[in-house]
Amino acid sequence: MSVPGRRSSTFTRLLRHGFTDPSAAERLLDLPVLSAVRGDPVLLDALGATADPDTALRGLVRLAEAQDDDGRQLLGTVLSAKPLRDRLLGVLGASEALGDHLARHPRDWEALVTYESADLHPGVADFERGLAGATDPVSLRVAYRRCLLAIAARDVCATTDVAETAAELADLATATLRRALALASADAPEDAALCRLAVIAMGKCGGNELNYVSDVDVIFVGEPADGADEGKALQAATRLASHLMRICSEPTVEGTIWPVDANLRPEGRNGPLVRTLSSHLAYYQRWAKTWEFQALLKARPVAGDERLGAAYVEAVSPLVWQAAERENFVADVQKMRRRVVDNIPVAHVDRELKLGPGGLRDVEFAVQLLQLVHGRSDATLHSGTTLDALKALAAGGYVGRADAAQLDEAYRFLRAMEHRIQLFRLRRTHLVPEAEEDLRRLGRSMGLRTDPVAGLNREWRRHAAVVRRLHEKLFYRPLLDAVAQLTPGETRLSAKAAGQRLEALGYADPAAALRHLEALSSGVTRKAAIQRTLLPVLLGWFADSADPDAGLLGFRKVSDALGKTPWYLRLLRDEGAAAENLARVLSAGRLAPDLLLRAPEAVAILGAPEGLRPRGRDHLEPEILAAVGRADDAELAVAVARGVRRRELFRTAAADIIGSYGTEDSPAEADPGALVDRVGQAVTDLNAATIAGALRAAVRERWGDTLPTRFAVIGMGRFGGHELGYGSDADVLFVHEPREGVDEQEATRAANAVVAEMRRLLQLPTADPPLLIDADLRPEGKSGPLVRTLKSYAAYYRRWSLGWESQALLRAEPMAGDPDLGRRFIELADPLRYPEQGLDEAAVREIRRLKARMETERLPRGADPALHTKLGRGGLSDVEWTVQLLQMRHGHEVPGLRTTRTRQALTAARDAGLIAEQDARTLDEAWVLATRVRNGVMLVRGRAGDTFPSDTRELAAVGRYLGYGPGHVGEMVEDYRRTTRRARAVVEELFYGG
Repeated sequence: MSVPGRRSSTFTRLLRHGFTDPSAAERLLDLPVLSAVRGDPVLLDALGATADPDTALRGLVRLAEAQDDDGRQLLGTVLSAKPLRDRLLGVLGASEALGDHLARHPRDWEALVTYESADLHPGVADFERGLAGATDPVSLRVAYRRCLLAIAARDVCATTDVAETAAELADLATATLRRALALASADAPEDAALCRLAVIAMGKCGGNELNYVSDVDVIFVGEPADGADEGKALQAATRLASHLMRICSEPTVEGTIWPVDANLRPEGRNGPLVRTLSSHLAYYQRWAKTWEFQALLKARPVAGDERLGAAYVEAVSPLVWQAAERENFVADVQKMRRRVVDNIPVAHVDRELKLGPGGLRDVEFAVQLLQLVHGRSDATLHSGTTLDALKALAAGGYVGRADAAQLDEAYRFLRAMEHRIQLFRLRRTHLVPEAEEDLRRLGRSMGLRTDPVAGLNREWRRHAAVVRRLHEKLFYRPLLDAVAQLTPGETRLSAKAAGQRLEALGYADPAAALRHLEALSSGVTRKAAIQRTLLPVLLGWFADSADPDAGLLGFRKVSDALGKTPWYLRLLRDEGAAAENLARVLSAGRLAPDLLLRAPEAVAILGAPEGLRPRGRDHLEPEILAAVGRADDAELAVAVARGVRRRELFRTAAADIIGSYGTEDSPAEADPGALVDRVGQAVTDLNAATIAGALRAAVRERWGDTLPTRFAVIGMGRFGGHELGYGSDADVLFVHEPREGVDEQEATRAANAVVAEMRRLLQLPTADPPLLIDADLRPEGKSGPLVRTLKSYAAYYRRWSLGWESQALLRAEPMAGDPDLGRRFIELADPLRYPEQGLDEAAVREIRRLKARMETERLPRGADPALHTKLGRGGLSDVEWTVQLLQMRHGHEVPGLRTTRTRQALTAARDAGLIAEQDARTLDEAWVLATRVRNGVMLVRGRAGDTFPSDTRELAAVGRYLGYGPGHVGEMVEDYRRTTRRARAVVEELFYGG
């Protein structure tokens, strides 16, 4: 017995042998059942070699106590026979669940005694013999666990490696399905006589790489027996298949074996459980999706009618290897992978061993995609087993040998972790545990005995990082080998195969893409070497966009322009965010690349942490005015100002694109409204600063520092509302006031001359995007004078102003010129736009009449009213007129409504109780979405538009900007219709009065 209050020598030895609870272990060793072996050092050494000595000892005690002879034979055999000792204690230390099985079935330990060559690598026939005595579901489960016990023993003792263990588990599953079918047939011999039934294994079972605990995916194929009616035969086959599934899946006193999952069949769970071969083929030829052919890669007949199973695989195999020729093939595969990742609970992402980034599924998807692309012309790649397929890809030159070796090592390590996690309680899980004791046992089971927890985390993260890096690289590096002659003596992809891969990855013109790759990466220069490092990852980012060809072409153009600039490639190589940001910007559409290609040095913006933060007017205006002051003439001055505008438009567009798509380091912007506000404010500030520069240049050219009249530019419309898009004109009013002693006519001539010169300078033909000034919102519209004095505005508005002109003034805000004059103009406008008595019913009816007339007259012919972002139902005009009606009615008594910004006014109306919270949210969502669609169209097409593009690729690019992945364009359009339909209902109620 141990001595209380003092650590015994046994206690110390137990600590040294890896026990975490030596006191409990001492108590167990003192039990009578272990009296014969208590002091034997061999036992402690053997227990200390297990993954969890405490669990192994508890399991041994339970097993010994369950023996008929007090455990004497068991313990004597364990201590005298090293192979058995290592196998039994190894299993008990690695699997609590198998320890429970042995305690319930105390003679099953004898299954571990045999240690012959046939026992080392059993096949399906050996497992069938092990299950032959099972006559019902309960005895089948017991026999299955007995076989599983032997597989686990070989695994934990490293007699088999992880791939061999997975193959043995698949063979055991095959034998179990055969036995279950035999039991089902014996229970219903009349059904068995009517039909031929084949069981096709899919997934990991089909690929001979099964887990300890996993669904076994199957497809059932049935045909009538000779002379049988097809309908009755299929009904009989369905009953047999259902009975087989119940035998394996249903709980009994011995638990379950595993669920048999038939959801990979045509039409999934909605389709018939059993189909004929011809019915399967008809479905695959007409209706099947890409992922279904990817799944068929692993199809393997395992049970039932052998000839029918072989005929099925022979018939579907050609369809599998034609899948890469399907439209949207790669997009479908990538979409499936993204859907898997998106469905991982946020709390589990960092612990997800199978589905998370850098996990097992990344390896499997990468290998399968390469198989499907290149297996069309290379039958050596037709393997359903991941590691065998990876080996074939390396042998064929589709994957570099070093990359394949690293991926093989990482996959084996991750699969071994998955096996050991599942083995402990025989539960289906792919999550790395969080508890210290579980991590310790897992680390020790992986052979990490010195600091197993830290060692396990280090190795796991290292292998996951390898998988992530190679998952990106696998598709692209061989492309470069094909065009650049990189590594002498290494087997490389042919140019034809490289083109096939590019085409499969979404490049519409693979020949042109190969030419770009050759121009960028061939040769022995330092520049080419850096490009060869960058391009594998860049190509992946391009392929992930709606227009990979445009991204690669843009990158070549930028590289040609900056290739000799020493900082350019160094920036992309050393600043990871810069390269990804550039790839996203270049492949997002025309506007941002066009802006960048006019000034390629702006690529530096993409690398600085603060580079994508739009600069405010307080920074831009001083910069532009200083540049104007240094210029020799007005045209040069405005050229400099437009150059600043081009650079800042690029900054804003790049920030918008990257904020919408997100990157690995910076997730996509969660609030679309924040993106819209940021763009609107940035473009407004930029245009205001540019107009201020043009005004200074126009005045300075003729009058020096002082114009004979005070002059101000008032922003109107979306300009005054700080809601400009990339292609918006600047709506303005021009107001002046003669200086003291200056004749009013002279002042008016000077003001008109300044306006004419400003407009001329801003519209000079250059490569920079123009800034159009639109003054049509002035009194009397196009018929009225372009410039008025403040007194003239006051007189006009007092006597002649129409309702629409007062409404237009809701967006009036000074943007350039004399600040005091601008302030006084706003003081003049306030009583008009926020009338003290609100609006009478006649004024409200007139506003409604004008709005209805605009809807019918201004909507372009042929435009879909449900999809026109400006004038369509629930679009910008609907929301803005509704908000503006509230402002004119209640702005005098609700200060929050006195703003030029639509969203701020809407929030103020909600806070004042003028609109219900849900209605305000509905209008806001519609306004933000319509604005984002307009911005997206401009970014993608490089020109303004109020409707979704008709071109498929452009429409997909707008979808990516709005956050819709490949294949979700229809969903995007339907979401727009639904959002604006709800908004229109609110507008009908609030604006038109129900």
